Amino acid sequence: MLALIVRRLLLSVVTLTIVAVVVFATTELLPGDWATAYFGREATPQRLERLRAELGLDRPATERFASWFGRALRGDLGSSLARKEPVLGLIASRLQKTLLLGGVAGLVSIPLALALGIIAGLTRGRRADVAISTISLIGMSLPEFVVGTVLIFVLSITLQIFPALTVVRADTSFVDFLPNIVLPAATLTIVWVAYILRMVRTTMIDVLASEYVEMATLKGIPRARVVLRHALPNALLPTINAIALMLAALLGGVVVIETVFNYPGVGLLLVTAIRNRDVPLIQGIAITIAVMYVTINLVADLLTTSLDPRLRSLRG
Repeated sequence: MLALIVRRLLLSVVTLTIVAVVVFATTELLPGDWATAYFGREATPQRLERLRAELGLDRPATERFASWFGRALRGDLGSSLARKEPVLGLIASRLQKTLLLGGVAGLVSIPLALALGIIAGLTRGRRADVAISTISLIGMSLPEFVVGTVLIFVLSITLQIFPALTVVRADTSFVDFLPNIVLPAATLTIVWVAYILRMVRTTMIDVLASEYVEMATLKGIPRARVVLRHALPNALLPTINAIALMLAALLGGVVVIETVFNYPGVGLLLVTAIRNRDVPLIQGIAITIAVMYVTINLVADLLTTSLDPRLRSLRG
């Protein structure tokens, strides 16, 4: 198990290094340079020269990458061009709200998706399965901004229950902030439930059709015991990885949802950074999202392996 953890950690480091190279190279390939793009029409030779020297644009790209990546490993992501504040501090303040949004959505969506997916798998082809599968397909076919817009129209404009946009002041308390999270979390929950329950349903159907479940049924073991003791545990193990992969893939949806609701998280910060051509902030957010993605997959992989003896023997 220790060897597996070491291998996974090394693979994560390699993955993050590749991501860092891609992020840096992508910003390098943008037309013009950061200084010209940042100042726009207000650029003057003196201002451009001063900012280029400050950003190190007068040095080779490889040297700048080595310097930037080395500082990033020490937790120094530089300073925002637009806000004149440390990038790490800006991301940390917004990441708390993004994690709160994702946490609320996850606490609701994962148990709900598991329950609906299991019910659909157990009632394959019957009314419950058809209804749940139809709802899942509708949820999967709708983009996040469409779901969010519908919720705003129904729950905010028509019924006037929740605020349409998030408005946060300096003196806003946590309790006063909570109503602002309902619609973004509901949007994220609808999207996540649609995808996750589909995976759970498929896994449950495959497990119920397996030989050991059929053998247990032929031995006369009660249906409820077969499902709870044999089918359900074996269906949930591969679902852990599937959920982790899906949640990691849907991180991009958080950016859309935060923009739709003006929710002050990392996603909205990224959109603002792109608008302001704030390259250090863009790079810092991209690396942060990559770290979250790798961490989610690493934890899910180790959890699945620790719970399944067969995987421990296969992966050494």
